[in-house]
Amino acid sequence: MHPSVSFRQLQVFVVVAKGGTVAAAARNLNLSQSATSQSLSDLERQLGQVLFERLGRRLQLNDVGRRLLPRAERLLDDLIQFIEASQEPEGSLQGSLTVAASATIGTYLIPSLVCRFGELHPGADIQMRLRNTGEVVGEVLRFEADLGLIEGQCSEQRLISEVWRKDAMVIICAPNHHLAAAGCLSDKDLGEEQWILRESGSGSRAVFESAIMHHAERLRVRMELNQHEAIKQAVLAGFGLGCMSRLSVAGELERGELIALSSDLELTRTFSLIWHPDRYRSPLWQAFKVFLQEAN
Repeated sequence: MHPSVSFRQLQVFVVVAKGGTVAAAARNLNLSQSATSQSLSDLERQLGQVLFERLGRRLQLNDVGRRLLPRAERLLDDLIQFIEASQEPEGSLQGSLTVAASATIGTYLIPSLVCRFGELHPGADIQMRLRNTGEVVGEVLRFEADLGLIEGQCSEQRLISEVWRKDAMVIICAPNHHLAAAGCLSDKDLGEEQWILRESGSGSRAVFESAIMHHAERLRVRMELNQHEAIKQAVLAGFGLGCMSRLSVAGELERGELIALSSDLELTRTFSLIWHPDRYRSPLWQAFKVFLQEAN
């Protein structure tokens, strides 16, 4: 005889997996802690499998739990869509989607796209997280994000990666910098000038370091900052040169507040979409991915 698993048991399993504690899941589901704990115990007993490692009050998915989580989410999503289909006009999209994006993409591209998508599909809730590239990869791997957008290509073999669009980076300096008048940067300048760069783990930093590999033996990194605005202000103040996406400095370059320096460096890169092959890809997920592709 097959185990008898209820909607409530699946719901408790998914919410505990995401929140990490029975207490948090109980608050989220408006249940008592004892009822939540009992539902989880009943599910494990029905399946004949332990789904979590108990670490004090925290619960962390074990290998079995991680394997079953996407299937549980799929079942819940299908049931919710079944119920909503009886109440919503045909073809409307419902539900929530968590999207993690690296700094340049999340600051200068995604907000307007999410806004447009929301206008087309009012029932869709796109939740954005701004991270660096390494953190985006980690969140997608841990099932904390449904879709990731990163700078560069993904080297994590457990994830699927697809090129989304191209981006150009540019080396910048303040208008009163001694290189501004010439408007160019030599290989010698690369090693002699002070630099204000993104932190290690960011896509921008990785692209820049790859580009200079055969042009300079070392860099004089004066500051490592994790925000675009902080880098721009440090460059404007004369602390050194920066290397940023042209998207992020387009306004300053047009107004003459920053100067772009030409060089022999290859600073073109790609933006990529990444996702976990075991994560359930709902109709909302698929519609949003198609929308991003068509927005190129």
